[in-house]
Amino acid sequence: MTANRGIIGPDFTSGTLGVHSLDTFSFSVPDLAKANEFHKSFGLVTRVRDNTLELLTEGSDHVWGTVTEGSRKALSYLSFGIYEEDLERFKLHLKSNNIRQIDPPPGLESNGIWVRDFEGTLVELKVGAKSSPDEKSHGLMMSSAPGVAGAPKRSAGGIVMPTRMSHILLFTSDVDQAVNFYTRVFGLGLSDRAGSDIAFLHGRHGSDHHMIAFVKSTAPGIHHTSWDVPSIHQVGLGAMSMADKGYAEGWGLGRHVLGSNYFHYIRDPWGSYAEYSCDMDYIPRDMQWNAGDHDGEDAFYIWGPQPPADFGVNHEVV
Repeated sequence: MTANRGIIGPDFTSGTLGVHSLDTFSFSVPDLAKANEFHKSFGLVTRVRDNTLELLTEGSDHVWGTVTEGSRKALSYLSFGIYEEDLERFKLHLKSNNIRQIDPPPGLESNGIWVRDFEGTLVELKVGAKSSPDEKSHGLMMSSAPGVAGAPKRSAGGIVMPTRMSHILLFTSDVDQAVNFYTRVFGLGLSDRAGSDIAFLHGRHGSDHHMIAFVKSTAPGIHHTSWDVPSIHQVGLGAMSMADKGYAEGWGLGRHVLGSNYFHYIRDPWGSYAEYSCDMDYIPRDMQWNAGDHDGEDAFYIWGPQPPADFGVNHEVV
């Protein structure tokens, strides 16, 4: 594998046509009440509207995700945010790439552009405020002065409440095609990859190292959603809190290589994961970034326990 796949030049984003945020994701599960319980326990703000569970973070009205009830767990659609001045440009861009616009899903009000990706996954492009960060979210290292106890009592540890969604990792039948489609059609940038096994994509208007990533499977699906917390202490505290509530299965504490974030994954009732994430690398819009192609050993994690044996299994495949 090569160490360098490409360079995002310092002037590249001038006039760049590309999505600026992963605005919303949506999936179905067989039990909406269980989904509500899991995500509330995780620290998200939940509300139910018209038989749809909405996932928010404390202090924000932004709906990061929606969950509906269905016969099984399955990815429903992705919604990317775009700038208003790019709406007509995107329509022309999609037409020039022979991407057909389709109607939104039944019962869903939308004035966005709807298409299907190369595997048939529904994707919306909609005008909206940028919800991806405009600067790096620094991980806080909490220390104490000499003679002062730094850690609170466990009973006073507090509740972990993520500040925002960080990214989503999706299963795909073809990582190379996913990279080609999402960079060519939606204007995302390749951050790093490990051959045809996994690839990480960022927004070229400034975003975390990845707002979306793809990992090899036999079909589309959700591997995990990731949620930003302000410190490694919060990552560990969240993991302990979830274990206390009966959600002990997962993976962590550890630190990834690509993206550099500290992590702990909590397994949900359907075999996918929600991740507490802290201190991810950030790619500014005006900075040069080398997109590397890495060996598997150098693409996963630098320290942490062994992942579960079925960590890479797509439980949406039937």
